[in-house]
Amino acid sequence: MERSNWRYFDFWLLGAVALLTIFGIVMIRSSIAGNIELSTDTNLVNRQLLFAVVGFIVVFIIAGIDYRLWSAISQPLYFITAIFLAVLTIAGQALYGSARWFDTGVILIQPSELAKIVVIITLADIFTRYKDRLDNLVWVGVSFAYTAGIVVWILLQPNLSTSLVILVVWFSLLWASGLRWRHLFLFISTALILPFVAFPFLQEYQQKRILNFLFPSESQSYGEAYNLLQALIAIGSGGLLGQGYGQGTQVQLRFLKVRWSDFIFSVIGQELGFVGTVLMMLVLLFVIVRVLMAARKARDTFGALICYGVATLIAFQALVNIGVNLSLIPATGLTLPFVSYGGSSLLSMLIGIGLVESILLRHKQLEFF
Repeated sequence: MERSNWRYFDFWLLGAVALLTIFGIVMIRSSIAGNIELSTDTNLVNRQLLFAVVGFIVVFIIAGIDYRLWSAISQPLYFITAIFLAVLTIAGQALYGSARWFDTGVILIQPSELAKIVVIITLADIFTRYKDRLDNLVWVGVSFAYTAGIVVWILLQPNLSTSLVILVVWFSLLWASGLRWRHLFLFISTALILPFVAFPFLQEYQQKRILNFLFPSESQSYGEAYNLLQALIAIGSGGLLGQGYGQGTQVQLRFLKVRWSDFIFSVIGQELGFVGTVLMMLVLLFVIVRVLMAARKARDTFGALICYGVATLIAFQALVNIGVNLSLIPATGLTLPFVSYGGSSLLSMLIGIGLVESILLRHKQLEFF
């Protein structure tokens, strides 16, 4: 009988993730303090806590399952996810104009968040099977076709930020699998040209976000320029040690919008200051490094690529969220991993951690009773 070797379980990684999650719940509570509608009617803190409890249970369940099983079922898993996204997009546009969530009556589930993990598993399986053929652009095209099969439905929701995350994950796994240098120039050229080609096809609000970033107006009362300005005021006024937990002026007086999700970093910056944000980022960096270390320990390519994919997912979302709060890039709807409010986002991240733990548990030769 196969016995999972739990002594290889990375409790340092799990502890860091738990610390970030608890910290996030605490900061969400501060961000909605005094807002009766958010604190009582929607119960953001209770919902995030529920997802956290379920998510950490899922971590141990996923860790206990041999990660190679996901390779065997990656194709059915992929097509089921694509079908769910297609149904959500088509039905949502027909009934509501647009939709990103399934309403279960108790909680909202965002399939595009879970699709990130499915794409990592699917691409890791594809690149493992065809790693010796990646010098042929046909096989690179096959991997992109699988990625596009998910991305197109997410774009139609519309959800540009999640689509970009998945494309970045695809490229990172392609690179980790051994992208040929002669093909790199082609991808760089495409990446430089694509934004200009795609801009006219973006939704109006997406175009406004980009234009507000490029041409900000401090006199604008509403819109993304206002949100970004308030975020900078919050971070700047925090100073070295912050104004104190629950004492942030931009936060408690509600000048800062979407402060429990997109702009949670600004809440941390104002209430806990430079020291608080740096400590939080160091813990995030520690998580990313531990996941990358797991990739080096993996006993096969499939396991290593899953770890690289999870590390890329966490790192890219963190960089984008922090970049938006610092007004370094246009506003997007990406959450700060493990910290921002968002049950589906938190659950998908914890599933990714569970996969990494499963790979660590089996990085040595199997032991038997």
